[in-house]
Amino acid sequence: MPKPKLNVPRKSAKNQETAEQPSAKDGVRRPRSAALMASTAEKKTRRTRAPRVSEPLPAAIAAWFAKRGWKPRPHQLALLDAARERRSTLLIAPTGAGKTLAGFLPSLISIHNGERKKIGAGLFTLYISPLKALAADVERNLTHPIEEMGLKVRTETRTGDTSLARRQRQRVKPPQIMLTTPEQVALLLSHPDAPYLFADLDTIILDELHALAASKRGDLLALDLARLRKIAPNVMTIGLSATVARPSELRGYLVAQTEPEAETRLSDIVTVKGGAKPVIEILEAENEIPWTGHTARYAMREVYEAIGAHKLSLVFVNTRMQAEFAFQELWRINDDNLPIGLHHGSLEAAQRKKVEAAMAEGRLRAVVATSTLDLGIDWGDVDLVIHLGAPKGASRLLQRIGRANHRLDEPSQAILVPGNRFEVLECRAAQQAAEAGDQDATLSRVGALDVLAQHVLGMACQAPFNPDALFDEVRSALPYAGLTRSQFDRTVDFVSTGGYALKSYERFAKLRPADDGKLRVANPRIVQQYRLNVGTIVDAPHLKVRLVSGRGGKKNIARIGGRVLGEIEEHFAEQLTPGDTFVFAGQVLRFEGIRDTEVFVSRATAEDPMVPSYDGGKFPLSTHLAKRVRDMLSDPSVWSGLPNPVANWLELQTERSVIPAPDEVLIETFPRGNRHFLVAYPFEGRLAHQTLGMLLTRRLDRIGAKPVGFVANDYALAVWAHDDISSLISHGRLSLEELFDEDMLGDDLDAWLAESALMKRTFRLSAVIAGLIERRHPGKVKSGRQVTISTDLIYDVLRRHDPGHLLLEAAWADAATGLLDIKRLGAFLARIKHRIRHQTLDHVSPLAVPVLLEIGVELVYGQDRDAILRDAADELIREATGDLRT
Repeated sequence: MPKPKLNVPRKSAKNQETAEQPSAKDGVRRPRSAALMASTAEKKTRRTRAPRVSEPLPAAIAAWFAKRGWKPRPHQLALLDAARERRSTLLIAPTGAGKTLAGFLPSLISIHNGERKKIGAGLFTLYISPLKALAADVERNLTHPIEEMGLKVRTETRTGDTSLARRQRQRVKPPQIMLTTPEQVALLLSHPDAPYLFADLDTIILDELHALAASKRGDLLALDLARLRKIAPNVMTIGLSATVARPSELRGYLVAQTEPEAETRLSDIVTVKGGAKPVIEILEAENEIPWTGHTARYAMREVYEAIGAHKLSLVFVNTRMQAEFAFQELWRINDDNLPIGLHHGSLEAAQRKKVEAAMAEGRLRAVVATSTLDLGIDWGDVDLVIHLGAPKGASRLLQRIGRANHRLDEPSQAILVPGNRFEVLECRAAQQAAEAGDQDATLSRVGALDVLAQHVLGMACQAPFNPDALFDEVRSALPYAGLTRSQFDRTVDFVSTGGYALKSYERFAKLRPADDGKLRVANPRIVQQYRLNVGTIVDAPHLKVRLVSGRGGKKNIARIGGRVLGEIEEHFAEQLTPGDTFVFAGQVLRFEGIRDTEVFVSRATAEDPMVPSYDGGKFPLSTHLAKRVRDMLSDPSVWSGLPNPVANWLELQTERSVIPAPDEVLIETFPRGNRHFLVAYPFEGRLAHQTLGMLLTRRLDRIGAKPVGFVANDYALAVWAHDDISSLISHGRLSLEELFDEDMLGDDLDAWLAESALMKRTFRLSAVIAGLIERRHPGKVKSGRQVTISTDLIYDVLRRHDPGHLLLEAAWADAATGLLDIKRLGAFLARIKHRIRHQTLDHVSPLAVPVLLEIGVELVYGQDRDAILRDAADELIREATGDLRT
């Protein structure tokens, strides 16, 4: 059985690589402003040092390279040089360049040279990964080279799947190298023995740093890094990243911001240039591309044939629902009985590990996966990546494509399978961006206050703290470098009392003053609950899916036992009635019933089972790709390169309406049935469009248009009303310039948020992260309904009696940057000022067909859904074109 390989240099690689260093000994300093993140400013800060002669590698490690005919790459030697001078460094390298080995080499050499004995017996190197699977994968690929080198280095993994006994033992007798996740770091730092565990810490390796830094997980990790620097002042940080648009955002993350009022400190940077460009194809299936939908069912036969022609394929999708659907479709047509696996975050850990092991051993031909296999995985001999649906971002596509071949000097092979006609344009835009090496992942963010509240409590669990000292420590973390003392004190007060409106309730009082002016935890129960609820990942409420034998209704449910398959979201389970069938964990299941926090199922057969829906994983179209799509749409000269159905669709649009210029927004108004429609084409992503649709309906209602509803996708939105919108515009009762004015993001937005359930949902997430409401208690777990009732009651109290409460502020910030995409919507409204192109039509236009097909189909599953969409599309196209061309 072949053993997994660690990414290492190959003799044939000839790539340009630079080791770029800041000019000052303690790092370059620049103003903390928008200019900090600009690419032009990035170039100004870089200085390349003259090449230096690196020290020779230890004999055992040099012999390991030589035995394989390899030589250390320049960037690996540059990172070693930086490590010898104790300079924290960001390594940016394409997939297959040996980033992982480069990150570990300084530690392996230090331990081999005996520096370990000089320092002490504690933990030496801490490797932090965004995924549990990635940490386990690196351990497999690191252990084998260590054994071959003859190094006496003990490595261990610590994740949520690690046994309790092993985790307890690791705190007493830590390994030399620990591979873990951000949540485990926060948990370890909450224990009184954290100073003992981390006192000898020499190096922190942050893998796939771009994926960590851009979220609340990154906020919490930045705070924990600040604490680790306090415990081990000489610790060095190494960041590894393959995809990043603005390196300065990550360089500042890696080092302490010791003078927050001054300019941003940056780490060193080593950049690897070159590498083989990926080979990306867009699938053209025998069946015609549908008008809407994301399943790519029409192309599954060609996807299956591509799998059969390769050794191991990763089939990526954007949501867990799509993963279950695609897996079932592939098995339905699996005439050759190819071994195909399924991997997503809701599956039980044992099943994920089983699939991972089968990949590593070469026993699978394909794996259908979500983002759980996005990052750094090097299992098995993956030689093809298939992406079902549009990738939504150039950086995400490059990240996923990099899983194929996983070698710097060999091109990754990928096939994009658009789910609908608009996605053909998006896939072409992503293909062009990937071939050009463009990145669109931006990471700059302000640290969240609910995360800070969790961290404050975690530090109190470790030991009583001095607020002044903790404030200075917190501000050394880049996301919190601009934190004011007032914000910090409000956060500490919230953790201590719950805030003004809640301080009379004892259950919210978690901190008490100690005799020396420090703050301590109020009682031991709070410590236990903190450790049960640590982390910032708050999925929608889930229920465990337990498999029982046969059917038996309540009698069967009452039986104890049955294997746990994974988890489904509570809101989906609540829609089921006994006898319903659905797809989960790659099999068809029959719903038997719910008891407590478990769903009981039995195996079944069904022609058209439902597919569980999941709230998570719905990526918005990136701004970068949206611009490319607008440019492509407005340039008829490129249409000939598109599939015939798509090119014909766009030509029909020019006959029946118009195509907007890149700097315009097209607004179409037309009647259909007894409704009147307004369709807009912003191309700004589903989140921004949903917010825009909500605000437009308020404004249309105010002028008496009697709006009924709206629907949005990544490319367009449609609002329908009882009143004739075209007539309102032509008679001057409705001005499109005023309707789309930027002022809608003022009072209209505030008024809508005050009435909507969205803010309650956002507040619920912040309340759980901040520790106001705990999901888990010793011996029990609250249901999603219980959490919702609790947080909704608190939300109403705070809105009425404490509108300036910390968590209301945190919830608003989350809504503005996440669920509402206010920044992007504001930029769109500014961009289209005086650039609105209005077309009054008698019928629906070809371009409007996809978004209108979104109306009323969300709750229709399986083959019936496709049939309904086909029938609806035929009817709409007959209206749009006046004939039967579809």
